[in-house]
Amino acid sequence: MFDSLKSKLKGLFKKTPEKLEETVYEARPAPEEPEDAPVRPEVAAGPVPETEAVRAEEPKLSRRDRVKAEKDQRKAPSSPVGDSGKRIKDDELESVLDELEVILFEADVAFSVAEEIKDGVRENLTGKKYSRQYSLDEIVEMAVRDAVHKVLKVNEFDFDAWMKERTRPAVIMFVGINGTGKTTAIAKVANRLQKQDMTVVLAACDTFRAGAIEQLTIHADRLGAKIVKHAQDADPAAVAYDAIEHARSKRRDAVLIDTAGRMQTNSNLIEEMKKVARIAKPDLKVFVGDSLAGNDAIEQAKVFDAAIGIDAIILTKIDTDAKGGAALSIAHTIGRPIAFVCDGQEYEDIQKFSAEWMLNRLFD
Repeated sequence: MFDSLKSKLKGLFKKTPEKLEETVYEARPAPEEPEDAPVRPEVAAGPVPETEAVRAEEPKLSRRDRVKAEKDQRKAPSSPVGDSGKRIKDDELESVLDELEVILFEADVAFSVAEEIKDGVRENLTGKKYSRQYSLDEIVEMAVRDAVHKVLKVNEFDFDAWMKERTRPAVIMFVGINGTGKTTAIAKVANRLQKQDMTVVLAACDTFRAGAIEQLTIHADRLGAKIVKHAQDADPAAVAYDAIEHARSKRRDAVLIDTAGRMQTNSNLIEEMKKVARIAKPDLKVFVGDSLAGNDAIEQAKVFDAAIGIDAIILTKIDTDAKGGAALSIAHTIGRPIAFVCDGQEYEDIQKFSAEWMLNRLFD
């Protein structure tokens, strides 16, 4: 009976995401009234009377059409699940939930997240009835979508709006291990800010590797951004300090701090991160994680969060994450918002993360 639903659920986490086109709306300030403008008299709240012109525009229905419309409205259920209709059998529901659990685990969704999604579906459907105009497969799919949305909706972060509210320069510190695409993600954020007419200073604080300094320098040259760097093995905190001072003196808008990316189990790395955070006092600390790393990315984020306190997350390589479990797991387990997802190597390949974006990716 549930073969079609199981097939559909398996497909939820095997979609290749399409690039999301963002629409940016410019906020318009409310027009200011002149000081000598006459004071409007206060009007008591109440129903606004309809004008003859408004009533003339309303379509006129015959008595028969009105009765039919009211009847259809009474028939249409406000929700597919309610107290009337066909009852959902417990054994049938548990069969689907067991299959859903396997699918979530195969998608690298963390155990706690998978259990929360299952519990959400069970809570919504146990002992309930559903309209006969829907199949049980459709009802379960709606419940899964709702449960996933609840996991994701508290993990949205509007970076662009945040930037507009910050005192200049806004200091942003990026952490994460080597190979996650951290430096490239920094360049993408820098490009995004420049597209919004903001000036950027890059701080090459990964002084452990000469290659890291060179890589960030290449990005700075391509973007036409200022970079502050010292020699290899220099004090990373000193580099961050100099970059911030330069940004203040030149009245730049943002300082983006790149940091060393040795393994998160390296105690020296953690102490280095703490020192940079103490000196730079960043306004935002961003963990950059590889969406293909699965539970490893979760453990990495936990270590950095315990050390310096993560404020937001950027997930890279989302275009190659065929299963989609990383975003669900990190968003829930770490309890920090995902600001962006990166879906390619070009500077423009960075998208705002939102619950709707993820739901469309999983369910379309």
